[in-house]
Amino acid sequence: MVFGYKKRTRSVYDPNSKESFRLSRSKIDLFVQCPRCFYLDVRCGAGRPSSFPFTLNNAVDALMKKEFDIHRAAKTTHPLIKTYGINAVPYDDPRMEEWRDALRRGISFLHKSTNLVIRGGVDDVWVNPKGELIIVDYKATSKDEEITLDDEWKDAYKRQMEIYQWLFRQNGFKVTETGYFVYVNGKTDRKAFDGKLEFDVSIIPYKGNTDWIEKIIFDMKKCLDSEVPPSSNDKCEFCTYRKVTNQVLVDISKDQKKKKAEKPEKTLF
Repeated sequence: MVFGYKKRTRSVYDPNSKESFRLSRSKIDLFVQCPRCFYLDVRCGAGRPSSFPFTLNNAVDALMKKEFDIHRAAKTTHPLIKTYGINAVPYDDPRMEEWRDALRRGISFLHKSTNLVIRGGVDDVWVNPKGELIIVDYKATSKDEEITLDDEWKDAYKRQMEIYQWLFRQNGFKVTETGYFVYVNGKTDRKAFDGKLEFDVSIIPYKGNTDWIEKIIFDMKKCLDSEVPPSSNDKCEFCTYRKVTNQVLVDISKDQKKKKAEKPEKTLF
C-alpha cells in the first residue's frame, strides 16, 4: 500500500532542456504497455503506484548471483551450464557489479539522435569461446506445470532480454542472438515445509530480436516532446481505472447538484 503519494519532481523530462535524459529499461517497457502512463510518469512526474517488493524473488536472485560468481572468479563452467550443453563460462569483468546496479548505474548508451540515455541492469553475462557475450536473466516462480516463455505477459521478459542485448552491442560488445533465462521454480510437492524451500532450476534459451528498439526510442522522444498526452489505452488497467473513477465522481457531483436543485428552500413564514 502506498501512503503519502505525491507528484514526483525529480527525473521528470523537460522538453526545453539541452541535457541528456536518462530512461531505464523499465520505462521503455512502460511505453510499450501504455504511452499515456509513460507520459504521465516521465513527463509529468505522476507515475503508477508502486507494488510490493518481491523480497523472496530478490533473495533467490542474490543467491544465484553469488553462486555464478564463484565460477566467474575461478573461470570455470557452472554445472547447470554443462547440463544444458552450453559452451560458456560466466564473464569475468570488473564492471559486472556496475552493470548489475539497475537503480543507480547499469549499462547505458547515449542515443545521440534523441539525446536520450538508455540504461538497464543485467542479472548476468556469460561468454563463449569466440569471445561473444551471452545475456542471462534470472527468474523465480512456483508452478506445477512446465516453465515456458509462451504466456503473453512474458513478452515483457523477452523485451527485457532484447534491450540488454542491444545495450551491450551499442557499447561495442559482440553479443549472441540467443540469451538464456535461468528459471528457479519452487517445489510445492513436498510433504512438509521443514523450514526450507527446494527448487528446480532450468535454463530456457531465447533468440532475441532488437530491430524494434530504435523506432521505439524515436517514438518515446516524440511522445515526451508533445504538449498533449496520448489518448487513454483501453487495454491498460490503470487507464481504465482512472476513466471509471473519474466518471463515478462526475456522476456523484451531478447527482448532488440535482438533489440540491430539487430540494425546496426553507422559508421563514
